[in-house]
Amino acid sequence: MKLSVVIIGLLVLGACVPAKKYNDLVEREKKCSEELEMYKTNALNYEGKAKDLEARYDVLKADVEKLKADTTRIGNEYRILQTQYDKMVVQNESLEKAFDKLRLTGAKETANLQAELESKNIELQRKEDALLTLEADLKTKEQLLAEREQRVNELEEAIKRKDEATKLLKAKVANALKGFESQGLTVVQKNGKIYVSMEAKLLFASGSTIVEANGKKALVELAKVLENEKELEIIVEGHTDTDKLVSASHPKSNWELSVLRATSVIDILLTNSKMNPAQLMAAGRSEFHPVDPNDKAKNRRIEIIISPNLNELFDIINKD
Repeated sequence: MKLSVVIIGLLVLGACVPAKKYNDLVEREKKCSEELEMYKTNALNYEGKAKDLEARYDVLKADVEKLKADTTRIGNEYRILQTQYDKMVVQNESLEKAFDKLRLTGAKETANLQAELESKNIELQRKEDALLTLEADLKTKEQLLAEREQRVNELEEAIKRKDEATKLLKAKVANALKGFESQGLTVVQKNGKIYVSMEAKLLFASGSTIVEANGKKALVELAKVLENEKELEIIVEGHTDTDKLVSASHPKSNWELSVLRATSVIDILLTNSKMNPAQLMAAGRSEFHPVDPNDKAKNRRIEIIISPNLNELFDIINKD
C-alpha cells in the first residue's frame, strides 16, 4: 500500500519536482519520523522517572517523620525508665542500710529483709536490662534518622539548585530574546521547565518550512545561550492552525508542516552554535494542541521546551 502511494506521488510530482529533491524530502521525513518515535519514548521515560522521583521523595519524607516520632517516643520511655532506675537504686541502698542495722534483731526479720532485697535486686536488674535495650534501640533510631534526614536534605538541596539554575537560565534566555517580545515571542517557566514560544509569523512565511531572516536572528541568540548548557533536554515542537493544506508537493499536511518546521529550527540552532545534537528532539503537534481556539495566529507557533537533567536527583534517591 505504501509503495503504491509513493508511485502515485512520483507520477503526480514528476512534472514539477525533481526526483532527487523529492527523494531527499521523503528520506528526511522518514528520518524525522524515526527520531520522533525515539524521542517520544525518551520523553515518556523521563516523565515516568520524574513521577517516580516525586513518589519516592514523598516516601522518604514520610519515613523521616515516622523516625522522628519513634525517636521521641523511645526518648520519653528512656527517661521514664531512667527515673525509675534511679529510684530503685535509692531504695536498694536504703534497704541495704536497714538490713545491716537489723540483721542482728532476729532470723525472721533478717530472712524477710533478705528476700525483699533479692526481689529488689532482680527487679533492678530487669530495669537495667530494659534500659540498655532501649538505649541501644534509641541509638539505632537516631542513626537511621540522621541518615534519612541527610538524604532528604541532599535531595532538597539538589532540587533547590536545579530550580535556581532553571530560573537563572530562564532570565538569560529572556534577556537574549528581549528584542523579539513584541513579535510574538514569549518565555515562561512552569513545571520546572522553560518554554520559549515563537509565533509562526516571526519564523516562517505562510505554509513555508524555511526560517525567515528575523526569526533566524532570534534562534541564533537563543543558541548562544544554550550551547554551553550541557545538562539539558531540549524539545522543539511545531504547531499549526486548523486550516488544511492543499498542495501537491511537500508539505502535504499540517502534521508534515509542523515536523518540518521543527527540524528547520533545529538546523538553525545546530548550524549557529556548538550545541550537542544529542540534547535536541524535533516533534510535530500539528493542529491538536492550540493555545487559543479563537486565535489561529497564536496557534501557529514553535515551542522550544528546555528541561533540566534529573540524573543527580535519581543518584541521591538510589543511594544505598
